[in-house]
Amino acid sequence: MALIEAPEQAMRLARAICSDISLYNEEKIVRSIQQDNFFDALREELAEGRDLFRSRVTPDIFGRVNFFDRAVVDVILKPKGRIRSKIW
Repeated sequence: MALIEAPEQAMRLARAICSDISLYNEEKIVRSIQQDNFFDALREELAEGRDLFRSRVTPDIFGRVNFFDRAVVDVILKPKGRIRSKIW
């Protein structure tokens, strides 16, 4: 399988990976936002997702723009803005 070189495709991949993380870890995400430990609680899931993303895109795309972290915010955290938390 060829590595992704186009920024648009890389962003779609990052968003799809984060969508899966969100889908399969909904309760854990909600609880971690409430307890203000999102990145600690989902460390393994986010690392696995980032590794998958890195394996599917060119090194230039991976190093140039942080598509994966942007997708974490846009796909996982923003939709959960209604959850009461000390962080917002």
